[in-house]
Amino acid sequence: MFIREAGLPASHAVPRSRRAVLRTKPVDAILEESSGGVGEEGPGLRRTMGLLELTFFSVGATLGTGIFVILGEAVPKAGPAVVISFLLAAVTALFSALSYAELAGTIPVSGSSYSYAYATLGEGIAWVCGWCLLLEYGVSISAVAVGWGQYVNELLDSAFGVSLPDAISQPPGDGGTFNIPAVIVVLLAVILLVRGVSESAVANTIMVFIKLITLAFFCAIAFTAFDDGNLSPFAPLGVAGISAGASQVFFSYIGFDAASTAGEEAKNPRRDLPLAILISLAIVTVVYVAVALAALGALPWQQFEGSEATLAKIVTDVTGGSWASTILSAGAIISIASVVLTVLYGQTRILFAMSRDGLIPPIFAKVNRRTQSPVANTLITGAWVALLAALVPLGQLTEATSIGTLFAFALVNIGVIVLRRTRPDLQRGFTAPFFPITPILGVGFCIYLMARLSGTTWQVFLVWMAVGVAIYFLYGYRHSRWRTEGAEGAEGVEAGR
Repeated sequence: MFIREAGLPASHAVPRSRRAVLRTKPVDAILEESSGGVGEEGPGLRRTMGLLELTFFSVGATLGTGIFVILGEAVPKAGPAVVISFLLAAVTALFSALSYAELAGTIPVSGSSYSYAYATLGEGIAWVCGWCLLLEYGVSISAVAVGWGQYVNELLDSAFGVSLPDAISQPPGDGGTFNIPAVIVVLLAVILLVRGVSESAVANTIMVFIKLITLAFFCAIAFTAFDDGNLSPFAPLGVAGISAGASQVFFSYIGFDAASTAGEEAKNPRRDLPLAILISLAIVTVVYVAVALAALGALPWQQFEGSEATLAKIVTDVTGGSWASTILSAGAIISIASVVLTVLYGQTRILFAMSRDGLIPPIFAKVNRRTQSPVANTLITGAWVALLAALVPLGQLTEATSIGTLFAFALVNIGVIVLRRTRPDLQRGFTAPFFPITPILGVGFCIYLMARLSGTTWQVFLVWMAVGVAIYFLYGYRHSRWRTEGAEGAEGVEAGR
C-alpha cells in the first residue's frame, strides 16, 4: 500500500512499509513518554541520581577489565606503543563522547543512542542501533565477567596457593566446560539491581573508589621498578601495530556512555548527563595511560603475551612476594564487579526503551511498583548474559563488543548532524564544539578502527546484523507502537478526504 504526503503529487507516493521503517519519532513525543508517572506498563522510573552518581556510573562501567585484563592482550600487538594505542582509542571515544553529551542533554531518556537514532534516523536504523547495543552492553558484560573469574583464580592462588579447576573456571575453547565465577558475578549484580537504582548507585560509588585506589597502588609499586630500556624500541610493530592495539583497547573505553542510559533517573539530566560523560572519559583516559606506562616500564613487552591477570603478575615480580598480588587481585575483583553492575544496568534501560516502543516484548518495560525498577527485564537480561559469560571465551567477546560499539557510536555522530539541521530550536544542555567537524571526525575514527578488526569479527558482525534485521521485520515492525499509531492516524486522514 502506498501513501502520499499532503501537498505532494502522486508520483511522490512511497510504500507504507518503507516510510514506516524510515519514520522518525518526534523528540517531543520521546520526552513526553519519558516524563514519568504511571503508564500502561506500570509506574515510571524514579529520579534519584546526581552528578557524582552519574559520573561514577560511567567510570564504573568503563574502568575495569579493559585495563586489568585486555592490556595483556593488546601489548603483544603494539609493543610499548600501546600507550599511543590508548590515546588513539581515547580520541576516537572523545569525538563520540561530545556527540553523546549533546544528545544526552537534548534527549535525556533511558534509550541512549537507540532513542537518539529513533529521533534522527528512523525506526529501522534505531532498531539496528539497539541491536548493536546488545553487543556493546550485553556481550561486554559477559567479557568483563570472564575477566573477573581470572582474578578470582589469581587471588586464590596468591592468598591460599590453590586455584579453581579449568573445567569450572574457564569457558569452552579455553580449556573449560562452564565458567562458574563469571556466572556468580552476573547474578550478584542482578540481585543488587533488582533491589533498586539508589542502592545500586551507592554500591557502585564505593566500588569505584576502591577501583581507583587499587590502580594507584599498582602504579606506586610498578614505578619503583621502572626501566626506560623496556620502552625501546617504542613501536616495534609500527603504525599497523598501534592501530591494531587501538582496535583492541577500544574495548577499554566502552561504557563512558553509561550515564546516558540513566536519562530518566537523573535529577537534572540536561546539565548532569553531558558533564558526567565528559568527566568520566577524562578520568579513565588518565588512569589508562598511567597504568599502561607503569606496566611497560616494569615488564618487557615481550613477556605480556599469554598473561591474563597482567597487573597481578607485575606486582608479584616487583615485590618478590604474593602480598601485593593478593591486594591487587582483591581490588580487581571488586573493581570489575562494578563494571558488571553498571553495564548490566545500562543494558536493561536500553531494552526498557525499546520495549516501550513496542519493538521487543512488553515485559521488558514493566516497572515494579515497590522498587520502581524493571525487575523482569533485569532477571531475563541477567540470565542471558550469565549464560554467555559461562560459555564464550574472552577474546571473541571483546572484539565482537568493539565492532558493535563503534557502529553505534558512528550512528550517534550522524544523529547530531541530523538533529542540528532538523530541530535547531531544541533546548540543548550541551553543544558539541566545532560543529560539524567533531561529529564527522567521530564517524571517520569509528570507521577507521572498525576496518582494523579481524575478518572473523566482521563475519560475526554481519551475521549478527542479518539476524537482527530478520527479528525486526518478524516482530519489531509488526508491533511498533509509533508505527501503528502513525498508520492509524494516516488512515484516518485519508478516510476524511
